[in-house]
Amino acid sequence: MFAVDLTEDAQLRPLEPWQAEEFLAHMDRARATVDPWIPWASVSTDLASATATLQRYADNAARDTQRLYGIWLNGTLVGGTMFVAFNAGSGNCEVGVWLEPAATGRGLVTRAARVLIDWAFNTRGLQRAEWHCNPDNTDSSNVARRLGMTCEGRLRSSYPWNGVRNDTEIWAVLASEWK
Repeated sequence: MFAVDLTEDAQLRPLEPWQAEEFLAHMDRARATVDPWIPWASVSTDLASATATLQRYADNAARDTQRLYGIWLNGTLVGGTMFVAFNAGSGNCEVGVWLEPAATGRGLVTRAARVLIDWAFNTRGLQRAEWHCNPDNTDSSNVARRLGMTCEGRLRSSYPWNGVRNDTEIWAVLASEWK
């Protein structure tokens, strides 16, 4: 198994179906702050649904279309990052992140997202990495800025959540711009 050190007390590692119980406990701690921004947080509510979420990502990793990684702080799963979409043929990917409140303010999601984008550009040869977020999620927009992404626009009323239509901001960085 591999692990990437993000700090001296935090690691980025694959998040797999056999870790569903740990993932569910994490979702229970994080759901209130994650659910408004990441729709699958509300569908991982028991062991079976948490396992199904992780299995879906594992299946899609085998298809080379998505990947999921956890962030562990002092041995506890506190968040993660993922390729929401990964298309080697078109050279494009979308990166997403989440973090429970106890782990915020340490730069973990920025470091973790940087690892994924580095890999996408430098190992896989992709040309474009996107970041989609609700404009009200300023923490997410700030991560995109720290990653050197450019805000390319807003998709108005692009998805429903809790009976309300929400906008999506699209941020991106190109391989030629990546440092």
